[in-house]
Amino acid sequence: MASSHRSGFACFVGRPNAGKSTLTNALVGTKVAITSSKPQTTRHTIRGVVHRPDAQLIIVDTPGLHRPRTLLGQRLNDLVMQTWSEVDVVGLCVPADEKVGPGDRFIAAQLAKIAKRTPVIGIVTKTDLASQRLIAEQLLALQRVMDFAELVPVSAADGYQLEVLADLLVGRLPEGPPLYPDGELTDEPEATLVAELIREAALEGVRDELPHSIAVVVEEMLPRPDRDDLVDVHANLYVERTSQKAIVLGHHGERLKQVGMTARKHIERLLGTRIYLDLHVKVAKDWQRDPKQLRRLGF
Repeated sequence: MASSHRSGFACFVGRPNAGKSTLTNALVGTKVAITSSKPQTTRHTIRGVVHRPDAQLIIVDTPGLHRPRTLLGQRLNDLVMQTWSEVDVVGLCVPADEKVGPGDRFIAAQLAKIAKRTPVIGIVTKTDLASQRLIAEQLLALQRVMDFAELVPVSAADGYQLEVLADLLVGRLPEGPPLYPDGELTDEPEATLVAELIREAALEGVRDELPHSIAVVVEEMLPRPDRDDLVDVHANLYVERTSQKAIVLGHHGERLKQVGMTARKHIERLLGTRIYLDLHVKVAKDWQRDPKQLRRLGF
């Protein structure tokens, strides 16, 4: 008898920089969630869709859960908790090369509250950065944190055990037909993805105080009237202070030019067309603490 098809939602959680977005991208096979060496880079719940003959796994990529210090931080945490209550399986990501810490235990304690209805899989990420002994120790340490449905070590960088993880996640999904058309990789509006790619490019190489302080709004994204092979993208990067604006612009605007070049390459790959990218940096004073500005910037 032919085996039945499964489809449903999974999400990866973990403290900032635990490898959640990289794992999403590796499973989906394309770049849908932004990855950056800076913690706290994911702001939106981007879904990646994994298509298999036997299943469709929709991955919800949430912001990292943390103890909130601002209104934005509280909203991001609320978004995480809401997502957990709506998925079929949750993966808690802990990097192989960093000791299990208070942040991981804080998240596990929150997850334990939903573990009765929603299975939680413990995932040791970034195994390419650790020895076999360290990985084994990390799995044991994780086992002591909470009662997981499964425990699995993986590496998104070299593909180690990605198939195993995909099987474990799919095994927890309900039976049902595909929820998204074949070939669709994400249900995020293109403008959101474009804004995220610009933000990712802007975050690379800037000083540590900036990650939280950059928001990107795509004001306009339209095909150029006289050309069918070119899309005009106009976007604003918002920072909280004039001093941050200077950092993003760089000397004689060199940094912003570099951001534009990097972002343009990724956006062209995403849209499958050439683009003209027009970027401006604006100051929205203390936007992370101001409900009105948060709404305007899409939070």
